[in-house]
Amino acid sequence: MEKQWYVVNTYSGHENKVKEKLEMRAESMDMKDYIYRVIVPEQREIEVKDGVQKEKIKKMFPGYILVEMVMSDEAWYVVRNTPGVTGFIGSSGKGAKPTPLQPYEVDKILGNMGISRLDVDKELQPGTKIKIIDGPFTGMYGKIDSIDLATQKIMLLVDLFGQETSVEAELSQIEKA
Repeated sequence: MEKQWYVVNTYSGHENKVKEKLEMRAESMDMKDYIYRVIVPEQREIEVKDGVQKEKIKKMFPGYILVEMVMSDEAWYVVRNTPGVTGFIGSSGKGAKPTPLQPYEVDKILGNMGISRLDVDKELQPGTKIKIIDGPFTGMYGKIDSIDLATQKIMLLVDLFGQETSVEAELSQIEKA
């Protein structure tokens, strides 16, 4: 099974508390191999009040958090029974497993926060084999040559007509093979 992103419903205003509790439970219940990242989608906004600029962090989806996890019965139970969690989005209830977010949906949300869907430090290094999932080279496989985190771009070596060719892609256009 592969890890995917799911939307979890929480009590509004308790997103950060639920994030902390869920991370603590994943650690204490030895579920770190199933529950990877918990993110509260937020974005910075500049507000001008009385001629003074203030930077505020605003929740993109109040009452919701994103969880990157491998959906197993145990991981589902740990997340579902975390205090403050009211359920998963995309589940019909009665113990049914939820539908994961599509990669492009995750890329859009995390991109607004300046985060990548792929955990670049752990998953992607030069030489890692990847699959291109969007753009003119969709469906092709290649190896990572270099990564530029500032621009969220990656240089790949792709086999074109029997010759290794360097191609540029965005992090949102690839997935680990």
